[in-house]
Amino acid sequence: MHSEKNPYSLSIECKDIILREYQLEDLNQLHELTWQPEIYGFLPGWNVEKEVRLDWLKNYEIPENNQFLNLVEEGLDVGDLRLRLGIVLRETGEFIGWCCSGIKDDLPAPNREIMYGISKEHRSKGYTTQAVQGIIQYLFDNTEIKELNAIALLENGASNRVIQKSNFKFVGEIEIDDEVYNHYKIHKIDF
Repeated sequence: MHSEKNPYSLSIECKDIILREYQLEDLNQLHELTWQPEIYGFLPGWNVEKEVRLDWLKNYEIPENNQFLNLVEEGLDVGDLRLRLGIVLRETGEFIGWCCSGIKDDLPAPNREIMYGISKEHRSKGYTTQAVQGIIQYLFDNTEIKELNAIALLENGASNRVIQKSNFKFVGEIEIDDEVYNHYKIHKIDF
């Protein structure tokens, strides 16, 4: 994995994919992905109208990424800010998913989590595991973050496998909004 910062964007190169900041040009692909039943079944509320998604990209997600990365550049604490990265194929540049980190209020402190989603056409190829490992490495190498969480619904076998392959340790089950999840943690010293 190689991470580099240029004046315009963050790019984390993994074996088959690149993690990079969201861009306005991602709108159509991001919108289409969030409407795949395989995604909104596990992430309800993500399948919003395209105008709402555009508003989120322009006014919240891209500006918050910029704030996050500016604080990293200055060596300051990122606090509760989120980092949202697109997963793109190295060979084609196709936007196939996302990998993000942010605060999950429903988890015990420190409650920064890793979460992700990938297109149904690109599952079971190792891309999501590469993305999760890439963002973990970036956060542990470039921020003050020392511990990360991940959760997956009990029945979401693929997501549980990605988390386990990324060296998270099982903590226990946790109930959030009447759903039971497997809860995992990873510590910087163990990565």
